[in-house]
Amino acid sequence: MADRHPLFYPVIVLGGLVEGFGLAYSQMAKPEVVLGFLQLDDFGLLLVMVAAAVVIGAAIFAGVAFLGEAPLTGTPYRRRLTSMDRNVLVGGAIFGVGWGLSGICPGAGYASVGIGNYPILVAIAAMFLGAYAQGYWRARTADDAAGAPDAVE
Repeated sequence: MADRHPLFYPVIVLGGLVEGFGLAYSQMAKPEVVLGFLQLDDFGLLLVMVAAAVVIGAAIFAGVAFLGEAPLTGTPYRRRLTSMDRNVLVGGAIFGVGWGLSGICPGAGYASVGIGNYPILVAIAAMFLGAYAQGYWRARTADDAAGAPDAVE
């Protein structure tokens, strides 16, 4: 990895702390508030989600190229385009069901632990288990595809 400016990692940590504080302050780290939003009872989180996810997220994705490479893996940042296929639809449905059942998404789950919601650790463990299962499934299907004989014409 290339040498980093001495403030690189403190800025990354500060950004994570600011996001965690924002999630806690906006109450997105409280599953009951999120579930109220998902049940169309409380639209207060809509403004927070639009401001945080769309505006700030778009600015970050547009500006991340100046970093050059990912801090942990050293791989270069690049745009990854995926087509809308069965995997995207099934993955989105699983994410949505998990969000609806737990009332929390991954980032807010970590912030929720920070405000003392320790039972959410079960949902975080399920997120890790799901990510592991998806990776295992992907690797298995890739190995099966690589070992399959070519089609006979």
